[in-house]
Amino acid sequence: MFSIILTWVGALLGIAVLLTMAFGAFILEFDDALGDRGRKDADVTDGSLQ
Repeated sequence: MFSIILTWVGALLGIAVLLTMAFGAFILEFDDALGDRGRKDADVTDGSLQ
């Protein structure tokens, strides 16, 4: 019985880790896309001022 409980606890922790990794990757990708857009806007603005 104890091993069954540990198995389920381990499975739930594993799922939590996988979901956290997926969410973190999504946040990093979103942040990177925002940064790229900001740099692209800055390049366009710098080019039009000269």
